[in-house]
Amino acid sequence: MRQITGILSFDTPGPGLHPITPRLAEWVAAQHVETGLLTLLCQHTSASLTIQENADPDVRLDLDDAFAGLAPAGGPQGGAERYRHHLEGPDDMAAHIRTVLSGVHLSIPVAGGHLVLGTWQGVYLWEHRSQPHRRRVALHLLAE
Repeated sequence: MRQITGILSFDTPGPGLHPITPRLAEWVAAQHVETGLLTLLCQHTSASLTIQENADPDVRLDLDDAFAGLAPAGGPQGGAERYRHHLEGPDDMAAHIRTVLSGVHLSIPVAGGHLVLGTWQGVYLWEHRSQPHRRRVALHLLAE
């Protein structure tokens, strides 16, 4: 067994699900591995990773809307903040909650040198903050 590690950085323009499948596929191909398991970890507490539909962009917009309803950004509400934690702005704690709900870790099989994803699946870095950020995703490939 071989173990290969790496880190990919992604610049997000702001909130939303940003596709990262092509960069992941390029990285896996560069490792010249036939069979294995790719593990991903988003190294942030206000962004997450998910596998989701890659055909209709409305799915990503609907997910953003749903999460905004589940964990709305804070702000003045009758003179009080919605959340206690708001050191980096009114979207700070909401971003943490959204990350807990969606997760920071994925495992994807590799077969034939390619990520084994379903026909309509793509891997996304989900930015939960309202401003652009540079996000890091740690990669670990366990390979034969």
